[in-house]
Amino acid sequence: QVHVVESGGGLVQTGGSLRLSCVASGASIGHMAWYRQVPGNQRELVAAITSGGLTDYGDFVKGRFTISRDNAKNTAYLQMDNLKPEDTAVYSCAASRRRYTSARINPHNYDYWGQGTQVTVSS
Repeated sequence: QVHVVESGGGLVQTGGSLRLSCVASGASIGHMAWYRQVPGNQRELVAAITSGGLTDYGDFVKGRFTISRDNAKNTAYLQMDNLKPEDTAVYSCAASRRRYTSARINPHNYDYWGQGTQVTVSS
């Protein structure tokens, strides 16, 4: 059975930083990504990374976030700096068994999703 578990969320002040981690266990993982969602809004891509390290980011990131991964550990990280109140959301990790050449793929192509971790940025 495959498990995807996120950690690292919490409460931070505007301008602060958080580092999220996502561990996928039980399968060999190809593609990984972070999404976020605010209640009442659609889920949106934060960042995605291929197994080869190619990355893509949501337009709102504007250089503030960095996605990375450790393939040997099936783990992805999201370093978030200069956080803003509008970054408040539940951040979820997505993982696919398949490998893609482009970082941004259809969310329906992800096989596994984590439960999410809450990120709250106070003003």
